[in-house]
Amino acid sequence: MTWTAAASLAAWLWLLLCQGFFWRTDVRLPERREPDEWPSVCVVVPARDEAAVLPASLPSLLAQDYPGTAEVFLVDDGSSDGTAELARELSRRYGGLPLTVASPGEPPAGWTGKLWAVRHGIGLARARDPEYLLLTDADIAHEPESLRALVAAARTGGFDVVSQMARLRVESLWERLVVPAFVYFFAQLYPFRRIGRKGSRTAAAAGGCVLLRTQSAERARIPDAIRHAVIDDVALARAVKGGGGHIWLGLAERVDSVRPYPRLHDLWRMVSRSAYAQLRHSLPLLAGTVAGLALVYLVPPVALAAGLVAGDTAAAVLGGLAWLVMTGTYVPMLRYYRQPLWLAPLLPFTAFLYLLMTLDSAVQHYRGRGAAWKGRTYARPDAVPDEG
Repeated sequence: MTWTAAASLAAWLWLLLCQGFFWRTDVRLPERREPDEWPSVCVVVPARDEAAVLPASLPSLLAQDYPGTAEVFLVDDGSSDGTAELARELSRRYGGLPLTVASPGEPPAGWTGKLWAVRHGIGLARARDPEYLLLTDADIAHEPESLRALVAAARTGGFDVVSQMARLRVESLWERLVVPAFVYFFAQLYPFRRIGRKGSRTAAAAGGCVLLRTQSAERARIPDAIRHAVIDDVALARAVKGGGGHIWLGLAERVDSVRPYPRLHDLWRMVSRSAYAQLRHSLPLLAGTVAGLALVYLVPPVALAAGLVAGDTAAAVLGGLAWLVMTGTYVPMLRYYRQPLWLAPLLPFTAFLYLLMTLDSAVQHYRGRGAAWKGRTYARPDAVPDEG
């Protein structure tokens, strides 16, 4: 137990100092200047059964205070709850930016429904010849100056992609426990500072808010090149960066998700639907992930408790120090989410939940259910027909 606790502490010291300072939350929109001439932007919103959240999100897009030409394209991906009709009604009621509502029909083999809808929206947008595309989800609310700030940041920094991790809802007990940790773990996997650094191989985006230069999308063949991707935001960022593009990702200040996750079951589905896809459906990667989560997050409290019970001072001290470092790195994310700091020592419990969600994702995959979302189930990528 002493040596295991020492390994855990060493892992935490490495994460603290050598993993791109992932735990810091000061990566926000970079310094920007307003351009003399504002470029045109088309906003593409894929939507499937989103009538419950559209009243809180779509009006915020229509009300964007943008000095240039902007237009919104909402693509209804086979909704059964009147999403398209509601979108038109909200446009009539609130006015603002022009809104086009369209439906591409069922996706062909080899495409996920969301990316098929995105493809249709980009196709409609091409008729306007925009310089930028804003890809945003139907549950994302933008403050009035959001688009303006994104475009100014992209122009000033010469970025091909500017993406913001929307601030997710944290109101229920389970949301408070699970949601800040979700963003914390994401930043640990994809340190934001490394993403924006030229020459770095780290690439990621947050699908709820992606401003994409149209020329870069065409060069990277977005979305055709990633048509089967379940985790489409990361795939998009890799495609753009792989083609020589400069990308940026940070935490949002003007972008919020309005989707509620009141129960543990709701959050469990959100994570487990794509967790095994993130591991490329690899059993060795799954085993390594489980072992890594156990060593980094579960060993510290276990070593502290076991050391105190068994009188093993070294194990208790090493475990306690590892838990202290873990807790300290989580505090900035809790502050960003305006949550009480007593949640920080509970991170091992939350990590254990994520471990179980990941295992459940693998179990569902091998039961033939694949990644499921909005009534659709997607097989693993090597089982999806690849059509030219």
